[in-house]
Amino acid sequence: MTPRSAETSDVVVVGGGAAGLSLAHRLAETRAATVTVIEPPDGPLRPAERTWCYWHSDVDGLEEAVSASWSVLRVHGADGRPVTVEPDPFTYRMVRSTDFERMVHGRLAHSDGGHVLRATAQSVRNSPGGAEVRCTLPGGGPLTLRARRVFDSRPLTALPPARTQLLQHFRGWFVRTDTDRFDPTVADLMDFRVPQPAHGLAFGYVLPLTPSRALVEYTEFSRNTLNTEAYESALDRYCRDTLGLGPLTVEQTEQGVIPMTDARFPRHAGTAVFRIGTAGGATRPATGYTFSAVQRQSQAIAAALRDGHATVPAPHGWRALAMDAILLRALDTGRISGPDFFTNLFRRVPAERLLRFLDGTTSLREEWGIGLRTPVRAMLSTAAELPFLPRHARHSARNGVSHR
Repeated sequence: MTPRSAETSDVVVVGGGAAGLSLAHRLAETRAATVTVIEPPDGPLRPAERTWCYWHSDVDGLEEAVSASWSVLRVHGADGRPVTVEPDPFTYRMVRSTDFERMVHGRLAHSDGGHVLRATAQSVRNSPGGAEVRCTLPGGGPLTLRARRVFDSRPLTALPPARTQLLQHFRGWFVRTDTDRFDPTVADLMDFRVPQPAHGLAFGYVLPLTPSRALVEYTEFSRNTLNTEAYESALDRYCRDTLGLGPLTVEQTEQGVIPMTDARFPRHAGTAVFRIGTAGGATRPATGYTFSAVQRQSQAIAAALRDGHATVPAPHGWRALAMDAILLRALDTGRISGPDFFTNLFRRVPAERLLRFLDGTTSLREEWGIGLRTPVRAMLSTAAELPFLPRHARHSARNGVSHR
């Protein structure tokens, strides 16, 4: 078949996940550029419904898509002692992908020059005056889209070389219990009362939706993923033995893998082609949190295009990446205990400051103070060896459902 060519928007966004939809939303909001979003058609390439969570302190334009929020956070240490904090003015917010997609699609439909195209992107490359995306339509026909700039959010086929590379992998159940078992005002970010693996760390994660409904997840930071049977067994033990939920019904499941790596992610794939989302380095290496960085980067890109610039700012500052590289290496070598490290941060650092630190928005002085509340000797010895470690390619960039 002869390819059809269509001159389209100022911007083409490849991928309708968190990063692609967030950028399209901010472009439509600021009217910085006309935009076409390419999303996979219904079928095996289209991701299942997933959950994204983040914290924020004020109105951010996403309220329509937020399905739940919590103003109280809790961490359970491996010793069983809980740490409960109220990180005012922050709240922890949940966004379901279907709600987010519905909101952004609605905004694009009511904007000038906003479009959603269901197609499979086959290739992205530079072209005279911009870039082009070659697609296959649901019926099998080819289509070429051209734009001044293309932002590609598709997962990389392989991660860049890294000194340390772990995976945050998890499986979650949306459960309904026979009796009220949850406090809908408190989110459990990390519950280390689960058996710890020989390498890395594991924790439970509980986001109550009502007194009898919650998202319950089992998560590991380690080098390799588990099979579905192992995740299910861990979830069953956590719900039964640790949470004591009693009889329950699993209404829905989700599962995913997030890279935790000190790899350097290039943000340019060509003169007019840019990578965004996890492929562009938006995932915070030491925690797996991505959604907040995606929002900041999307707003910055929209502002740059509105002002006539063609820049894609780094999702995270160099200080945050340097600290994360040290922490990842210390966790990977076993120099520090992951459960003790994260629990003690919540015990010793004011919650509002800690959340800003995890978002990479603290000052150098604040970061110094937080550093003194970590295992200083282990962190310094790790920092000293990092410059001499080679970078290696290890895992492929398997990117799944992200609750962060």
